[in-house]
This record gives sequence, C-alpha cells and structure tokens, in this order.
Amino acid sequence: MILIADSGSTKVSWRLLSPSGKILQAKTEGISPYYQDKESIIQTLESLYVSQLSAFLLSSKEVKEIYFYGTGCSTPERCKIVAEALRQVFSAAQIDVQTDILGAARGLCGQEQGIACILGTGSNATLYNGKNITQSSINLGFWLGDEGSGGYLGRQLITDFLNKEMPTHLHQLFEKRHYLTRDEVLDNVYKPFPNRYFASFSKFLFDHLREEYCYALVYKAFDLFFERHVCKFANYKNYKVHFTGSVAFYYANVLRQVANDKEITLKNITEEPSAGLVLYHQN
Repeated sequence: MILIADSGSTKVSWRLLSPSGKILQAKTEGISPYYQDKESIIQTLESLYVSQLSAFLLSSKEVKEIYFYGTGCSTPERCKIVAEALRQVFSAAQIDVQTDILGAARGLCGQEQGIACILGTGSNATLYNGKNITQSSINLGFWLGDEGSGGYLGRQLITDFLNKEMPTHLHQLFEKRHYLTRDEVLDNVYKPFPNRYFASFSKFLFDHLREEYCYALVYKAFDLFFERHVCKFANYKNYKVHFTGSVAFYYANVLRQVANDKEITLKNITEEPSAGLVLYHQN
C-alpha cells in the first residue's frame, strides 16, 4: 500500500493506493510542523487511521510507502517532526517528507517543466524541471508574505473592516454576518494557525466579487503575488504557469485576468494536486 498526502494549513488530502490499483480518498485537518509538535501531529494521524483507513487495512503496517507533501516542511528539522510522527503510526513504511510546493509541481506539471504555484490558505511558487524544484520564490510566511492567499485576503479584509475603510454597505453586511470585535480579532492573532483564522473570512470577498471594492482587493492581491513570485523567475514568460489551491480554483476568473494583463500563460488550475500526484507516483 502507498499513502500520499497533500497537506495545507487547513486540510490534508490523503490517497491510499492498493496494489490492485484501487484508490481510497480521505481528509483530515491540516498538518503543519510550523505550528504543531510531533505529539499533536500523531493525534491527527491516529484519528486518520482509526476513523478512515482501518476499515480498509488489517493493520497500519500494510502501508509500505508514504509520500507526504506539506506546508511548513521546508527545512530538515521540520520534515523530521512530520516523519517521526508518521513513523509512530505507520511503523513499517518507508517515509518521504517534502515541501507542499514540490507536491504541487509534481501534481500539476507531471514530468514537464513549468512554474507551479499554490494559492490556498497560504501561497508559494516554484520553478520545476519535470522532476525536482530548480528555484523557489522567497516565502516569508503568513505575517510577512503569503500574497494572494486566503489568509492574506482575509487579513486585508479584516484590516479594512476594523479601520472602517470598507464601503459603508459592505461594512454593514460584514458586521451583520460575523459580529467581529477588535479584541476578538487580536485574541486570534496570537493563537495557533492565524492564517487559517483569517482565511475563513475570505469567502465574503467571493460572495460579493461583483462589488468594485472586493474585486479590486482580490485583483491587487493576485497582481502582487505575480510580481513578488512568478515575475522574479528568469524568462518567466517562456514557461506555462500552473496553480493549485482553493483560492486559485474559486477565483480562477480573476486570476486568469491578472495573468492575461501581465502577458503570462496560465495552464492548469486545480483545487488540489492529489489526482496528479497519484498519477506521478503510479508512473
């Protein structure tokens, strides 16, 4: 059995591949060694096995290979945290932990070169040669970067709301929908997964995308993402650019408009790269 994981801050999409070719899909809450320790990750993995995988496996030792692509897995130290947690639950498996952007690249581009981007709760971009990453954009995380992501969109929206810089009618709609106070927001700023918290508000922008304020906020965020990430790759206009993530998927029309205005060629836009990752590892 082969277990493949595409992990963001909000959710993990799992695929269990049997020798017969049958594929089981599962989901859990997000895993990030940036915000979680090994024990916390083990709890999520044990829940995955007990509630979703145990009906298909006689034992967790049936899983022989694990490919985990995750947010926050950008250093050997953080990859080790995830690998040790996985080994605790799936003790017979060979484990490979890589960053989520490599998973996105393999899932989106397969064995072709291109620029692969993530726009979900967080954001990232990389130049890919068909097998591995050759260059990555500078990723400064939620508080200093993540341009264009759900966390970034929600943070900009909340900032405008608290500063009363939204159009009056939208301010009233948002206030009625969320009943937010300054103290409540600041309290959540210092809790784990602040990006997940702020990303939860970005749906308001999608629901009111025809409003000039909402469209302009999203357009500007995507434009900034391209400028700080995609456009810094040498000869970026010579590559096809691919996106994965919930924000890229649901705001695809705006994303394509920004790319078109910047004369950038967009190809695949998917909600998640799991299907592509299955094909990559099957091959």
